[in-house]
Amino acid sequence: MQTPSDQQDRHDYPSHWEADVVLRDGGTARIRPITAEDADRLVSFYEQVSDESKYYRFFAPYPRLSAKDVHRFTHHDQVDRVGLAATIGGEFIATVRYDRIDERGMAASAPADEAEVAFLVQDAHQGRGVASTLLEHIAAVARERGIRRFAAEVLPANTKMIKVFTDAGYQQKRSFEDGVVRLEFDLEPTDRSLAVQRAREQRAEGRSVQRLLTPGSVAVIGVGRAPGGVGRSVLNNLQESGYTGRLYAVNSAFVEGVSLEGPSAGGVSGEGGREGADIDGVPAHRSVADIEEPVDLAVISVPAERVPQAVAECGERGVRGLVVLSAGYAESGVEGRERQRELVRQARSYGMRIIGPNAFGVINTSPETRLNASLAPQSPARGRIGLFTQSGAIGIALLSGLHRRGAGLSTFVGSGNRADVSGNDLLQYWFEDSDTDVTLMYLETIGNPRKFTRLARRSATAKPLVVVQGARHSGIAPTGHAVQTTRLPHATVSALLRQAGVIRVDTVTEMVDAGLLLAGQPLPSGPRVAILGNSESLGLLTYDACVADGLRPHRPRDLMTGATPADFRTALAEALSDDGCDAVIVNAIPWVGEDGATTDPETLATELRAAAAGCPAKPVAVVHVELGGLAEALAAATSTGPDAPTPPTGREPEAPVSAQAPVSAQAPGPAQAPGSTQAPALVEQPTPETPEPPAPDQYRIPAYPAAERAVRALSEAVKYAQWRREAAEPGRVHEYDDIDENGAAGRIEELLAADGDPRGLTLAPADANELLGRYGIHVRQALTAPDPDAAAEAARTLGYPVALKTTAPHLRHRADLGGVRLDLADEEQLRRAYQELTDAFGKPAELRPVVQGMVPRGVDTVVRAVIDPAAGAVLSFGLAGAASELLGDTAHRLVPVTDREAGSLVRSIRTAPLLFGWRGSAPVDTPALEELLQRVSRLVDDHPEVVGVSLEPVVVAQRGLSVLDASVRLAPPPARDDLGPRTLPGY
Repeated sequence: MQTPSDQQDRHDYPSHWEADVVLRDGGTARIRPITAEDADRLVSFYEQVSDESKYYRFFAPYPRLSAKDVHRFTHHDQVDRVGLAATIGGEFIATVRYDRIDERGMAASAPADEAEVAFLVQDAHQGRGVASTLLEHIAAVARERGIRRFAAEVLPANTKMIKVFTDAGYQQKRSFEDGVVRLEFDLEPTDRSLAVQRAREQRAEGRSVQRLLTPGSVAVIGVGRAPGGVGRSVLNNLQESGYTGRLYAVNSAFVEGVSLEGPSAGGVSGEGGREGADIDGVPAHRSVADIEEPVDLAVISVPAERVPQAVAECGERGVRGLVVLSAGYAESGVEGRERQRELVRQARSYGMRIIGPNAFGVINTSPETRLNASLAPQSPARGRIGLFTQSGAIGIALLSGLHRRGAGLSTFVGSGNRADVSGNDLLQYWFEDSDTDVTLMYLETIGNPRKFTRLARRSATAKPLVVVQGARHSGIAPTGHAVQTTRLPHATVSALLRQAGVIRVDTVTEMVDAGLLLAGQPLPSGPRVAILGNSESLGLLTYDACVADGLRPHRPRDLMTGATPADFRTALAEALSDDGCDAVIVNAIPWVGEDGATTDPETLATELRAAAAGCPAKPVAVVHVELGGLAEALAAATSTGPDAPTPPTGREPEAPVSAQAPVSAQAPGPAQAPGSTQAPALVEQPTPETPEPPAPDQYRIPAYPAAERAVRALSEAVKYAQWRREAAEPGRVHEYDDIDENGAAGRIEELLAADGDPRGLTLAPADANELLGRYGIHVRQALTAPDPDAAAEAARTLGYPVALKTTAPHLRHRADLGGVRLDLADEEQLRRAYQELTDAFGKPAELRPVVQGMVPRGVDTVVRAVIDPAAGAVLSFGLAGAASELLGDTAHRLVPVTDREAGSLVRSIRTAPLLFGWRGSAPVDTPALEELLQRVSRLVDDHPEVVGVSLEPVVVAQRGLSVLDASVRLAPPPARDDLGPRTLPGY
């Protein structure tokens, strides 16, 4: 008879436990179950572990594994005994295993719910966060197999492993006996363990992007022998940007010959350059493997069929990251999609991350790096804006637009098909990047909406995030993007992004407009806007635009057409000093002075900056018409000088970092985050030979060619500032004493088990009402009325007056079609109404009529909750009726909803005034409505099996409310990719 350790796997290979992960230093590893085929790998791994680490693992000298050990550590039943390995390049770098035990510490099977866990990490990979990551994954596996608690015995001297356990955030007990530290901890995730996990996720993913953007050396693979071509262009762009690291040119066609430099290379014969020579002064090699020095980043621009060889060479050479410019992947069809999956699989197996394929490239304007590994022929000026785009064409447009407006960038990533590194990774990086104050993102797809909204909310509390979403109406992801699609309409997705603090705009032009204001000006403290200028008509247009965008403009101040730059300065200073003003828009048109002098944009810009410097706590924007050179003059410089006036908030100005220079050579320099009271700075773009000059006290003011564009940008800044203030006090999720969470869970389990359909079921009205009642949501009783006599009996049971309504799908909730009769005071009226309904719409069997008692009159509303597989649980609210549905007047929030969010949900629909006493009507009980929203939110959040709830109508009266009809849908809970252990998206 075989013992459990001798048995083969009791379960099929659990492929869903496989995962790619990012480690603490930004490298990647693959986690997978250990199998019987791993015997040689295990032995090789163990031989590379130091004697000290072996001693810590086995509490005694253990120089080698016996055959019995190897068999035991590679044969698991995947239930009571599980082993996972972290691998790089197919070889083990760490292992973890658990063995289920009983209360005596002996081997056991279910229902025993405790297991002993042990780790072993190769010394060369200690300190990379491998053990912490393995702990997350083995804990998730254990929970799946019914294990609720881990125990670990550790030698006191093994402080690193003790720290892995104690820092994980689980509730634990610690004891010391017989010279061994025993740790026991529950595996149920806690708020602290989730916080620890997400903090580690942020550091690891941010570091993985940092490695790509700050390489100490770059190899361009696919550099042509003649000028032109993608590889040669990227190499030239790297040189022109003044890249501070080491550069290498790689092409397998390089053979013995002559060096290639500049245009003369065009005359070189097919023999190519010689190995060990150079191209345009850059060392040239046939392969990355021939480069003696370490290579941090490889830019690959060879045909797709040759990319696998290049990736393999990079992996074997220890390259840390890849930018794949090559096309011919998922954007080209099914075959290309499989090629893309294999590319990601291959790169991750070596611990490398990828930007691309079909990428535009990356840029980092930091003086320490000066990296332009992209197809952009001119590196942008240095600035405070981080830019991410999934489209090369849009990337070109944005880079050009920002350059024309005098704005600079901190970093840029054009991800192409974004098979690996995504916008989420950039958010992780920019969150702690001191060189970035504003982030702009063009997204065609959001691969993990749950994670994106979580990261966006966290990022937006510190830095503005402006997003344009392409392909939002087609419902079709670009062919190069393999992502989960959402069933939610674009308006809902947009509302959820705004809830997370995202500044959602419709066009790339609006994104640039908003980015310029946010990067160069403080956040407004309110919506009050002063308008001044030398054109009355332009002032009126600005006023109208402010009103349309929800701002509160003051009456425009007309300085008359003869106003001088000094007049503008005086008027702007007065407006900024007004306590009733939160922001100023200046309008300027060409003028001719009394002495015949014409417009001087430089003088006007100087005067406006001087006035703005006197009140750095309020934003200023300029609208100019046919004033060539004004935008460039206003963008020429900005102040963070030490002598700048201290703003009213008492925040200290930062050190000087800027200098005035031609627009083409300037970009914002280090400055405080937007929303502070000091404007960011512009610095001269330095060359390798030129140190950065000191900064003058000048302010960068954004300029716009149309009033509507300036107002829209300011309006977005006002709404974002308001969100920031509200986010500082986020509210709380209420705990209601009358909620029966356990009872609801039991009932849900019973209903799903009885149905047995994996697709789920819609509950019968009685079951739905019972489940809702466990959460304090009480639905008014409705009695079926298959004939007039049954209707009369129902009315006598409920008491008059009553309502008679149909529940047929085509008439349900459509009072406008005549399927509802209200205020029926007696049996005669009831029978007459019954006859009218059947005469008008058909037989009772088709109409499914019901009788319901009348409720106090009020405003009819609708409350819904749905589970979207990509975005998660969404709570929606609106007024009932065809008009609201037709106009799309529905508001949305992500679950769970706090008390503050419930209040904002009620007030955010356009028809909200009807709830608060519009045109003399009595206000209704909105606190009761907000409580109902929170109870529905709690139900859906507590029980992921509840995949749909609809309460329609909910009649909100002056006191209280009545839920007249409800439906609930249950289904097996969808997978939650945001609650499990850290993983990279699958391929």
